Amino acid sequence: MATDIRTAPSEWRRYWPLVLTSCIGFSFMSFMTPAAGVFMDPLANEFGWDRTQLSTGIALSALISIVLSPFVGAAIDNWGVRRIALPGLVLTSLSIAAFALASGSFLQWIVLWLIWGIFVLLVQSTLWSTAVASTFQASRGLALGLTMSGTAVAQVIAPPLSNWLIAQFGWRFAFVALGLGWGGVALILAILFLHNTGSKQRTNAIDKSSISAASTLLPGLTLAQARRSRALWTVAIATFLILTATIAVVVHQFPILIAAGVSRSNAAWMVSLSGVAGIAGKVITGSLVDRFHVRWIGGLTLASTAIAWPLLMESVASPALVIIGIMISGYAGGTKMQLCSYLTARYAGIRHYGTIFGIMTSMIALASAIGPLAAGAAYDAYGSYSPLLLTGVAISLVSGFMIFSLPGYPVWDETPHETDTVQEKNACH
Repeated sequence: MATDIRTAPSEWRRYWPLVLTSCIGFSFMSFMTPAAGVFMDPLANEFGWDRTQLSTGIALSALISIVLSPFVGAAIDNWGVRRIALPGLVLTSLSIAAFALASGSFLQWIVLWLIWGIFVLLVQSTLWSTAVASTFQASRGLALGLTMSGTAVAQVIAPPLSNWLIAQFGWRFAFVALGLGWGGVALILAILFLHNTGSKQRTNAIDKSSISAASTLLPGLTLAQARRSRALWTVAIATFLILTATIAVVVHQFPILIAAGVSRSNAAWMVSLSGVAGIAGKVITGSLVDRFHVRWIGGLTLASTAIAWPLLMESVASPALVIIGIMISGYAGGTKMQLCSYLTARYAGIRHYGTIFGIMTSMIALASAIGPLAAGAAYDAYGSYSPLLLTGVAISLVSGFMIFSLPGYPVWDETPHETDTVQEKNACH
């Protein structure tokens, strides 16, 4: 069939606007994480909040994702990405701008984060990865890598842009400009290019009965089979562990660099440098996993942060080593969500990808809740980020080994009506 795209060049000629849109959408969904550290000092100076208080909001918002992400994933499977994304982008933009209303009430601060946490679910990673993973086959790894580079794009742009906006116009204007400006760009692209591409069966499924029928035509595990998959459990646990440490470092990266003796302006650009390395990591990793088994690529990449994070400790205090550490950390950090989404597609298939990756996103959200809060509490208790960074070393090695231990890929029949017998065999992996 003419619409059945199988070669990488033909996929890219037809669907590159989808990848661009998903990348920008992903960057908008994720920019609050690297930006949070830049806002910490201005908010602490104005309201007298400590690092634990400043980290509590983002941690609690992550708890919402733990509970609701699987339901959002199921909604994406049922209704399509476009119907979820468009209202989600509008509501998320407004919720970010609403941070400008902060008055010094800690309860209000928490409420603002909870509102953002609810709305950002509608534009979470599951949505963008579903759009791309269900569309690309021959070049799925690279396409997902470029999509997930949105987090690295956010890391490049958000810190210096936030710092400049705060310095020139104040932190209140910065929240409004970032929310409405960044969100506006993402919304325009989504209106133009984000369609329910991929499986024709799913795209044409309008009512619930046809959706149910369509899902049986797609290659992949049933939800019951997915729950029994050792490979998927390994991916979930490894992702949870490494992202607990990674998100803690990313949220506190700006103050980590300040503690290491870097000036505020240089810290902002170093965080951006980390984001550039993250983009490179996603592109290179995406290309490699399309050619080699991800156990080699993913295992080594996750373990590499064991080298990077000790170089960011205050005791090192060497500009050259800090730059090396931030580059390695950025490169590896940029691959972790990408690896999770790719592995989910390879071991679970596309049949219930949105729902299954939604569950993965819950694990990631739990990591997002624990990591930054634990990092803030550790700093308040010890006056140093060294305990966080040293703990991250052990976590990196364990997570890398788990990915390295994954079995071979299931072989999915891309034709309709794949038998449950084949899927049961795949589920045992």
